[in-house]
Amino acid sequence: MTKHLKLALRRPILAVCLAAGMCGAAAVQPALAQGASSAPSGKIGFVNTERILKDSLPAKAAQQKLEAEFLPRDKELRSMAQSIKALSQKLDKDGPVMSDGERAKDQQQLADLNRRFQRKQREFAEDLNARRSAALAAVLAQANKVVKQVAQQGNYDIVFQDAVYVNPRIDITDKVLKALDAQAGK
Repeated sequence: MTKHLKLALRRPILAVCLAAGMCGAAAVQPALAQGASSAPSGKIGFVNTERILKDSLPAKAAQQKLEAEFLPRDKELRSMAQSIKALSQKLDKDGPVMSDGERAKDQQQLADLNRRFQRKQREFAEDLNARRSAALAAVLAQANKVVKQVAQQGNYDIVFQDAVYVNPRIDITDKVLKALDAQAGK
C-alpha cells in the first residue's frame, strides 16, 4: 500500500460532513425551569468527528474495504510508472545512438504510455474519492444515530460536533466511540 493511497483513504472530506449533517448538532430541547426567570441550566457535550472517522470500528472497516478494493489498481499504476521511468531512461541513455525512426517510435510509445497513465491516475482518484465519500457518509450517518442515542441517554441538552475550543470535561467522544463500536460488533 503506497503512502499516497493510505493518506487519500484517511483524509476526511468536509463536503461529506456537511452533506451528512455532522457539522450541525444533535440537540435535545432544554427544559425550562418552571416559574424561574433566570436562564435555564443545560448539559452540554461535544463529539470529535475526526476521531470518530479515524478510531471507530465502522470507519476502520470501511478503510480496510477501500484499501482492498483499490490495491490492485494502485499496483497497476505503480507498474505503469515504473515502465514510463524505464522507457524514459532508455531514451535518455540510448537516444543519441538510435536511428531517427527508432527514437521517434520510442518517444511516441512513451507519450502514449504517459497519457494512459495520467488518464488511469485521474480515474483512480475520482473513483477513490467517490467511494470514500460514500463510505464516510455511511459511517457518519451511523455515528449521528449513536450521538443522538448517547445524548438522549445522558440527558444532554445539546451536543456540538464542531468547535474551536472544547473543555475535555464535556467531551463525550469516548462514550460515542464505545457505543458505535458496540453497535458495529453486533
